[in-house]
Amino acid sequence: MLELGGSDPFIVLADADVQTAARVAVTARFLNAGQSCVNAKRFIVDDSVADEFVEAFCAGVELLKLGDPMEAGTTIGPMARANLREDLHGQVERTITRGATLRMGGKRIPGPGFFYEPTVIDHVRPGMAAFDEETFGPVAAITRVKDTDQAIRLANLTQFGLGAALWSRDVESASRLARQIDAGAVFINAMVASDPRLPFGGVKKSGYGRELGAHGLREFVNVKTVWTGPSVAPEANHASKIQGSNA
Repeated sequence: MLELGGSDPFIVLADADVQTAARVAVTARFLNAGQSCVNAKRFIVDDSVADEFVEAFCAGVELLKLGDPMEAGTTIGPMARANLREDLHGQVERTITRGATLRMGGKRIPGPGFFYEPTVIDHVRPGMAAFDEETFGPVAAITRVKDTDQAIRLANLTQFGLGAALWSRDVESASRLARQIDAGAVFINAMVASDPRLPFGGVKKSGYGRELGAHGLREFVNVKTVWTGPSVAPEANHASKIQGSNA
């Protein structure tokens, strides 16, 4: 099995608990400085609640404290390597050049460690780097949509399909919508996470096969087929036919 990259959508519908969604979204995006396959990366938000979500989200991002991850007060650390930071910065610049709005961040931080400012880019659309590519670092891309149908369509408009989060007060309706999302896992009113009790893995370019849970265990065993054909000796078979005819 292969567990590869992801560009997980974090979908906020018109009837969502926007404040809670925004609070969880900060952790979902910036955990491990955004360097996780299941970090939320594309925030797809209904127009009717987008302004409220963006304001609450940015307020939460402003509370993040960059620093040495070994220090207790640090909530976001550096990126792993210099070239990864350069690649991420290039994605931010290309996205803004195409017409997106930089709400905060967008700069490298000089000094020891490969730190990058927690960054929020608004009005991101398909065709922009932050939408089309996996952004493996502390950059959040916000895409505004007119309705639920467009939200699902854009959520699926990616080469990846690892996880997805869907926020709505109507859990029954959200459960039906979850079936339309191309992802190995859909979390309703929660951030995507791995749990040893549940199978974990993706579709499309996010890999194949599953780890964890009963399905994951089966990925690591060899299935053997043993076929037993007719084993009756010819003489015995002939005798049985005679006995059968006598009967």
